[in-house]
Amino acid sequence: MKRVVITGLGGLTPLGNDVATYWNNLLKGVPGARAISYFDASQFKTRFACDLKDFDIKDYMDRKTARKTDPYVHYALIAAEQAVKDSGLDFDKMDPLDSGVIWGSGQGGMKTFEEEIKNYAEGNYRPRFNPFFVPKIISNMAAGMISIKYGLMGINYAVVTACSTSNTALMDALNYIRMGKAKVIVTGGSEAPITEASVGGFSSMKALSNDNDNPEGASRPFDPTRNGFVLGEGAGALILEDLEHAKQRGAAIYAEIVGASMTADAYHMTGSHPNGDGSFHSMRLAIKDAGLAPKDIDYINAHATSTPVGDPSETKAIARLFGNDTDQMHLSGTKSMTGHLLGGAGAVEAIATIQAIRNNVIPPTINTKEIDEAIPKHLNIVLGEPVEKKVKVGMSNTFGFGGHNSTIVFKEFED
Repeated sequence: MKRVVITGLGGLTPLGNDVATYWNNLLKGVPGARAISYFDASQFKTRFACDLKDFDIKDYMDRKTARKTDPYVHYALIAAEQAVKDSGLDFDKMDPLDSGVIWGSGQGGMKTFEEEIKNYAEGNYRPRFNPFFVPKIISNMAAGMISIKYGLMGINYAVVTACSTSNTALMDALNYIRMGKAKVIVTGGSEAPITEASVGGFSSMKALSNDNDNPEGASRPFDPTRNGFVLGEGAGALILEDLEHAKQRGAAIYAEIVGASMTADAYHMTGSHPNGDGSFHSMRLAIKDAGLAPKDIDYINAHATSTPVGDPSETKAIARLFGNDTDQMHLSGTKSMTGHLLGGAGAVEAIATIQAIRNNVIPPTINTKEIDEAIPKHLNIVLGEPVEKKVKVGMSNTFGFGGHNSTIVFKEFED
């Protein structure tokens, strides 16, 4: 099969509106959570989230385009533009059928859906809905709009696997290029979930932290006092490219994507398997797909949502896979800073994993004061400060409601 490399990155995150700012703030341990400003959250159990900072859509696109699309599409277009520019690709010089888009969003146009239904219920739109209602809410529109912007006529579709969505998109992009079905794929995920229904829905499930007096410290993976995740918004975009095509055009290469796998817990609608069976097999098979062994993994960007059930499930699976010999492997939970971007989580965390390989430094887990006794003690969890070490191989986990597990393996590029 063909080798696949990453030649472009783009990010719009609660820690920064470009990849460089995002990465620098990860290393500084900057928390992204603050009080919700998008709506009056005073009556909600959770009143904070990790939102974008200093962001105005008018700085990125014209009013007409913005009005036709939901914020999750805005974020996708912005991150994709950054990644395309970063890659140096000129799609005008390529056969349009050789390039495609595989993009993911767990919720799609949630903000639009809420606004339109509220207006209808209040009588503002009766009997007429906004003509852009359907195009704005459907989860494939980000992929469609990216392809329209760049004239990409190859593979094009959307992925929805809850919080493992972005990793699923990356896996599919990897495999299509491996098989020679595309030379370039723009991939990633985006989410705009800081809305009344989304915050209210997750809160009613008791999935969100309600530490309203300390939002910056609310996401604390592995800590015995953790009480839920913090919603985040934004997007991550990656350019995956056939190695030979990248070399022919003299592209700069960030890393190679060498393995991926997806499994199902087949256990519960929302809860992880208590022993991490599905996540264990997802990691095991991804490493096998990469032609590596567990001992080759230097860093894991853990799913680590800061939920009472999820963190022990994942870490038990890691301990089971790696055994007691984990001296060479470190792991961290960057959601402690970004919050949980749901369908966009895997993409921004893939970028963090790639940057760890590029810079030989592991970003920390912040806010965690001690490790819960339910977490295996012999794991090297990076807390508080980044750790400098050689990172040749990094792995990123994402797991989603419905029991979806997806793992991606990245490797330092060697010609």
